[in-house]
Amino acid sequence: MRRFLVVLGAALCAGGLAGCVERTYHITSDPPGALVYSNGRPLSATPADNSFVYHGYYDFTLVKPGYQTLHVRQKIKTPWYEYFPLDFISENLIPWRIHEDHRFHYVLEPAKTPQTDELLPKAENLRAKGQSLQVPPPPPEPQVPVRTPPVAPIVESPPTGGAAPAPGP
Repeated sequence: MRRFLVVLGAALCAGGLAGCVERTYHITSDPPGALVYSNGRPLSATPADNSFVYHGYYDFTLVKPGYQTLHVRQKIKTPWYEYFPLDFISENLIPWRIHEDHRFHYVLEPAKTPQTDELLPKAENLRAKGQSLQVPPPPPEPQVPVRTPPVAPIVESPPTGGAAPAPGP
């Protein structure tokens, strides 16, 4: 019996009858056209689609000029058929595709124009704080040992040129 099940499983996989789960998420925004970053990587402008492998938390960032940047930590929940031991059956044995689709919609807030009356006191406080700081002393010069090249011994050589000394008496 065990041998039969192994042969049957191999035949199903070889025959292309094995199941498959396709996982995707779609992100829309109001207003549309915001650039979407998924876990720090650029995806596309909304409406944006992407496939994923693992369930859990994803970090989405939506950026559009004239609107405040929106950072979202979105959880993608695990469906019931993806828990052990059902995940093996849904991923490998069911002879049709399971399409898992998650849709997220985010509303971007218009960027707030700072008022000059609010900004100037904050700037003055920062300037005063910066001026009260003391300039740190410059770092000390690194002490580099001075290496002197080894001096070769001076060897006196006999004078060259001229007449050779005369032999003694």
